[in-house]
Amino acid sequence: MDTPHPPLTPVPVPVPRSLPEYVRHWAGATPDRRALTFVDHPSPHARGVHRTLTWRRLDLRVRALAARLAEEAEPGARVALLCPQGPEYVTAFLATLAAGLVAVPLFPPGLPGHGDRLSAVLADARPAAVVTASGALDEVREFCAGGAVPVVAADLVPDTAADDLRWVAPDDDAVAYLQYTSGSTRTPAGVEITHANVVANARQALAAYGADDRPVTCVGWLPLYHDMGLVLSVAAPVVRGLLSVLMEPAAFMQEPARWLRLLATHPHALSAAPNFAYDHCVSAVTGAQRAGLRLDGVAALINGSEPVRPGTADAFHAAFAGQGLSADTHCPSYGLAEATVFVSAARPGEPLRRFALDRDALAGGKALPARPDDPGAVLLAGCGTPAGQQVRIADPVSRTALSEGEVGEIWVRGPNIGRGYWQQEELTRRVFGAALDGTAGGWLRTGDLGTVLDGQLIVTGRLKDLIVVDGRNHYPQDVEATVQEAHPAVRRGRLAAFAVPGPEGEGKGKGMGEGERVAVVAEHIRTTDLAEIDVPVLVRACRAAVSVRHGLRLADVVVVPPDAVPRTSSGKVSRALTRERYLAGVYAAGSAR
Repeated sequence: MDTPHPPLTPVPVPVPRSLPEYVRHWAGATPDRRALTFVDHPSPHARGVHRTLTWRRLDLRVRALAARLAEEAEPGARVALLCPQGPEYVTAFLATLAAGLVAVPLFPPGLPGHGDRLSAVLADARPAAVVTASGALDEVREFCAGGAVPVVAADLVPDTAADDLRWVAPDDDAVAYLQYTSGSTRTPAGVEITHANVVANARQALAAYGADDRPVTCVGWLPLYHDMGLVLSVAAPVVRGLLSVLMEPAAFMQEPARWLRLLATHPHALSAAPNFAYDHCVSAVTGAQRAGLRLDGVAALINGSEPVRPGTADAFHAAFAGQGLSADTHCPSYGLAEATVFVSAARPGEPLRRFALDRDALAGGKALPARPDDPGAVLLAGCGTPAGQQVRIADPVSRTALSEGEVGEIWVRGPNIGRGYWQQEELTRRVFGAALDGTAGGWLRTGDLGTVLDGQLIVTGRLKDLIVVDGRNHYPQDVEATVQEAHPAVRRGRLAAFAVPGPEGEGKGKGMGEGERVAVVAEHIRTTDLAEIDVPVLVRACRAAVSVRHGLRLADVVVVPPDAVPRTSSGKVSRALTRERYLAGVYAAGSAR
């Protein structure tokens, strides 16, 4: 069991303003305190091997690598981070910033299914250098062959290089890194995040989750190239001087009990995961693995990155209540890369706010209450309130603010909002420079739909994903939730609902959405072969459930093998790419209807 944190040393003046400056501060104030522990699992059933850096050691490694990168690139140039999850990734990110360069958090070429995206992002960012770790050096060099870009292995740079660093305090408004969007609804674009943006968002997150006035341990497995992983496992602990405990995403997926064990063995653990991860824990953690866990010391569990389902939170806490897990640790949250990451969150210590809303009214733009047991009700979780920023619900067409209970686009303004998209001026003006009610601009148009009830932000869907049939709006995640509950062979969280063109002439004269139909592509569970599933029965069950709950006829239900539904690099199902593959006939072979 870890010992409690000693008291934090007061910050001397001048107050640090960038992440590298905070590293230097903590290296001077608390040099022997642990800054980072990486728990490696070299084989599927291996116990974790801990590698730890103190603040002094982290500062030394950051300065050494920063000096080495300064030899390869001029200030302001981009540096691509193609490191595996681990200490080298953290060091590379902070060192790039310390050298006055712009980090591009990415992943090694070996990430399955994302080679094309990696190539596209590198072509867009045009890095002057690439950083990786020695274990991935050969594959990164091979991937970058012909690009004439130097590749540096972070762990092979000697400590003595730190003496060569010429420290220059960065400009608050200078770009610190490019956070490439996941690409779930459009081609990935690099969001320009400044030094001031990331520090502000780290402070906002710390305040929201109660970590600004008491010590916590940040425990995470989210990939560091993902905005939530980067802020909550690197930026926030660096700003506050907290211990960050990391593991690989693959280690969590192989055995989710590993994450829970880290939560149990570190005091006041603060962690984050998408909704599917909590479902994964419920289904995959065995009774024997639960027996030795004590989760009564967990400070907060953030649920974000994809729609938060109240039923998932209920099932998770029911599964682990015997281990002392408090139900009020679950914190539904909302954010996006354009806002660095964090926008709004439910606070730990407060009960989960859940809302039963009338589905038909919601489709018409109104959030009206319904009985939770009503078949026409949609159950949604409240994502709390913002901290240190403004959030409004706006009509996306008239750009006017809407009243509480009306559904519109979520707009955000605050010190955490990025500068814009890298080399995309028109898109930047359209997304980052919106004016509300004819007043001054500066509002971020998130592209997400939501409403506010009882002071709580409720996210209802994605504007571009909205399905419109016969003039009625349908939220795809709502349809997906119905389908995955309709038959036990449908794999939870691994399906996509989307609109497709109907036969020529269908729907004419019906106005908005004319000629559109709805299709669903769903993976079947891993424990059952497709040949063992009565597909016609499954399809009928899904169609009947959607018809009853949504008044919608599914034109097609396609059952595909596990991992056939594409996901973004952050793990979200990509409806856009699934639709594209469906229309191209990719699912015709090896699938069933």
